[in-house]
Amino acid sequence: MPTPSPPGDEQQVLLFLDDAPEPFARYAPPVKLDLDTTRLVDGPHELRVVARSSNGQEGVQRIPFVVRNGPAITVLGLSPDDIVSDVLPLTVTAYGSERTDSFVIKASETPQGVPAWVWAGILVFLSWGAYYLVTALAVPTN
Repeated sequence: MPTPSPPGDEQQVLLFLDDAPEPFARYAPPVKLDLDTTRLVDGPHELRVVARSSNGQEGVQRIPFVVRNGPAITVLGLSPDDIVSDVLPLTVTAYGSERTDSFVIKASETPQGVPAWVWAGILVFLSWGAYYLVTALAVPTN
């Protein structure tokens, strides 16, 4: 764990989270720490790092990131900004990572339709096979 620097040090690194006016950490450089995201709400956040040099100049770096500690949610049947009407069939799946001792096979994957390119590939393969079979079995006439 890095050693926190007192507010009077000349060189320091200040760490801010989102739009907080006060830093959640203040260290003397170099800094190596573990950011515990389990205490953050799922969604977009921003880490703001302010470094002050010994001559008083500041440098700022903003790093946006997304926290997803909760279950991963997938919704099939509705996309952002869709225009919908009548009855809308939806499939919602949510998988968390709380249990690491076992793996549940039932409903482990998000059900999706077979892509069109797979059907096209199967059709091309079957057509080629049929052509090959017909040409191989054709009896040459003498």
